[in-house]
Amino acid sequence: MLISPEYAALNAELHRQKESYGGIFTNAANFSRVADYYGTKDILDYGCGKGVLAKALSWMIKEYDPAIPGKDGPAEPADIVVCRDVLEHIEPECLEAVLSDLVRCVKKVGLFTIATGPSWKTLADGRNAHLIQRSCAWWREKLSAYFSIDGIQGRAQITGSGNRMFIGGSTVCIVVRPKGE
Repeated sequence: MLISPEYAALNAELHRQKESYGGIFTNAANFSRVADYYGTKDILDYGCGKGVLAKALSWMIKEYDPAIPGKDGPAEPADIVVCRDVLEHIEPECLEAVLSDLVRCVKKVGLFTIATGPSWKTLADGRNAHLIQRSCAWWREKLSAYFSIDGIQGRAQITGSGNRMFIGGSTVCIVVRPKGE
């Protein structure tokens, strides 16, 4: 199971209530350069949220998000799979299934960006929206069981929303390839 019905409903509610939930700013020029580098425009935005990446690019891409009606069908494999601010939101008991699904989807390369600390958003049941808050080293180990790691970079963040500020949280950016390639 990739997501429980209860958790899908909680995420759908957050998408309805908060404009910024699932709406991460995307620099289209960066993704155009990535597509050029890999020689393909076949991209899947896995956990696409409000579809910001698809809106930013000048070509059609595939989208998957289990909390967005119309985008909640099975994800279609693609040469490049982008998974930004998604894996930390996965129910811990579903993480293995999601990673296995990503293995099925990544044909050439996966670009995963994962927050390692708390979110400033809270689910309706009171939990922090980042259900998995683990270190860069933990994510490297977890993902290396499923993928070959091409590159990994951690960066500190200063983020805020309203009058709440998080200083020193971090994000890990991981480039993966299918094992054996």
